[in-house]
Amino acid sequence: MIQETRQAIATALGRINGLRTSATVPDNPNIPMAWVEPSGITYDTTFGRGMNEYDYDITVVVGRMADIIGSQVALDAYADPSNAKSVKRAVELDRTLGGLVQDCRVTGLTSYGQTSFGDATYLAAVFAVKVYS
Repeated sequence: MIQETRQAIATALGRINGLRTSATVPDNPNIPMAWVEPSGITYDTTFGRGMNEYDYDITVVVGRMADIIGSQVALDAYADPSNAKSVKRAVELDRTLGGLVQDCRVTGLTSYGQTSFGDATYLAAVFAVKVYS
């Protein structure tokens, strides 16, 4: 279930023009790029153990800090729910992720700032996703 959901979220993010996606954390991201990681599970949230709640993080990395203004503009587009590049909009276009889950939604932007890969520093944002299955 976890791997299939990660892949379904990555596939949904693939609707965003120009954004590379991965269901797992890449060794060396090719930016702009987004990947999906599980961040928590709450088991047995309904009577009779009928549902679990899964939390996932979507990390979006856009550009080097050397181009801080351009990187912020690019990252802001992914964060803006009304933008064509919106992470929230892309994931929630099909809230069942192709019938895999009962519901999912992007609940917020939880982090916005620097991240490093190798010797380079990039600008990134982390989005929280809640999945009910």
